[in-house]
Amino acid sequence: MIALIGTVVVLASVCLGYVLEGGVFAVLVQPAEWLIIFGAALGALLIGSTRNSLALLARSLPRVLAPARLGREEYLETLGALSRLLSKARREGLMSVEADIERPMSSPVFTMARRLSRDQEAVDFICDTFRVYLVTGDAQEIEQLMDVDIQAMHQQAASPGHNIGKVAESLPGLGIVAAVLGVVLTMGKITAPPEVLGHSIGAALVGTFLGVLLCYGFVGPLATNLENQAVERQAYFAVIRAVIAGAARGATPFIAVEYGRRAVPEALRPAFADLEAMLRA
Repeated sequence: MIALIGTVVVLASVCLGYVLEGGVFAVLVQPAEWLIIFGAALGALLIGSTRNSLALLARSLPRVLAPARLGREEYLETLGALSRLLSKARREGLMSVEADIERPMSSPVFTMARRLSRDQEAVDFICDTFRVYLVTGDAQEIEQLMDVDIQAMHQQAASPGHNIGKVAESLPGLGIVAAVLGVVLTMGKITAPPEVLGHSIGAALVGTFLGVLLCYGFVGPLATNLENQAVERQAYFAVIRAVIAGAARGATPFIAVEYGRRAVPEALRPAFADLEAMLRA
């Protein structure tokens, strides 16, 4: 929703300023310029992408207009689920959680956390880590495995933003290409009346305008949005890592969850009282 509002603000600002200066929108309707820029940008994206990176991009783009995935409630639910899992392991023995991690969708530990249970990637991360936890109690090994997993997931999540960012960098250059082609056509009309030459030059400059506007007003910010989502996602998994690592080092479930709460970004961090009330409940 925020991205949609930003798009409207950019369009409204540019169009209103153009109108106030006496601009005519018909001049901006240059199908050839639009075709050159959009077609070349799409081709550049395809050249620089693999099948896997295009699939990741296709999955990531709808999330730009979706509501924020990670908020205070998501963090609180995740900490609660981890607390239940660790408390059960401490109370009944570590092997008692085997059924929960092998069949998480039927486990009350996860089903009570409605938002977490819908996040298959996070559920897999927790379950896979606990599978290793059941085999070895080596805290250092568990932490290193989680670090490797988080890094791999972050690289994958950052790929769409990186690819879109490269396209954004190419747009001003593609706008110049469109403008130069327009100037080449204009030179063929050098003996035409001034009004014809003026219209032709104006049409050529539309290419430069579109390239710069798309780069800094839309595609560049889109890449930044995707990069920010990847960073926020990495922070979320860092919270899960902090909880499990704390428990692996011997911390009680309450202290382990507090490790996780302290790892939550400050703007989204649940209050200590809220976490305590949830754990008591």
